[in-house]
Amino acid sequence: MYFQGNGGWIDRFCAKHPRFGIPNLMLYIVIGQAIVGVIEMLFPEIGLLFPLVGPWVRQGQIWRLVTFLFVPSSTNPFYLLLGCYFYFWIGQTLEREWGTGRFTLFYLCGAVLTALYGVLFFYGNMYYVNLSIFLIIATYYGEMQVLLFFVVPIKMKWMALVDVVLVLVEAVPNLRAGAWELGLAFLPALINYFIFTWPVWSYKLGIAKRQADPKVINFKRAQRQARQRSDAANTGRGYTRKCAVCGITDADDPNMEFRYCSKCEGDYCYCINHIYNHAHIRRG
Repeated sequence: MYFQGNGGWIDRFCAKHPRFGIPNLMLYIVIGQAIVGVIEMLFPEIGLLFPLVGPWVRQGQIWRLVTFLFVPSSTNPFYLLLGCYFYFWIGQTLEREWGTGRFTLFYLCGAVLTALYGVLFFYGNMYYVNLSIFLIIATYYGEMQVLLFFVVPIKMKWMALVDVVLVLVEAVPNLRAGAWELGLAFLPALINYFIFTWPVWSYKLGIAKRQADPKVINFKRAQRQARQRSDAANTGRGYTRKCAVCGITDADDPNMEFRYCSKCEGDYCYCINHIYNHAHIRRG
């Protein structure tokens, strides 16, 4: 598992608003996609009311800023069901990994960026944002094997690479034809992907190495917090657990889960949002 956050604005927001988010968000999204897909198959004229088309939104059809979230990538019954199952699976997986707040914020930011692109230029849909969920999972679990078509074992990173190639194959003909607004439709999702995975890439590229040096930053802070936890436990006042990354305590949120990291050298506690989401502390 790679480091998912660096104490930036996303982590601070989620720590300050522990109740933010929509649990099982992807379930509601795929239910909406299934309903819209059936409507588009049975009533094509009504189906035209759902996509985000920039000129029509600028003319006053502002409901499209919401309905486009539920437009499926295909109205073929088989691919519609397969797509709904796939999006639900990867959405639930990422929500369990990140937490409800972070996943909801990710999806909301992707929707806003896509809507802005669609309104300013021509067209926007959530296909690329939904696909980027899989890319994020592949970023963290690239070596994990899954069964392609339920038969062929393949690593996640290779499936992600194939998806990226397919996106480029779709984009290049539009760009060559001068339809750059269609050819660059993946940009909002790509920007959103890097916003929420940049800490991972910064560590891979060595950019954040000095910022996250545990001897310089994390060790003294976590050591001080460990003493505070011990004092609070002995006196029976205040908190008994405090996250060494975001600082949230069991007094701030009694329902928050806290765990100790076995890879850190010392008795350091982390909330459920950061137990897999921190730089491991080394004393040497």
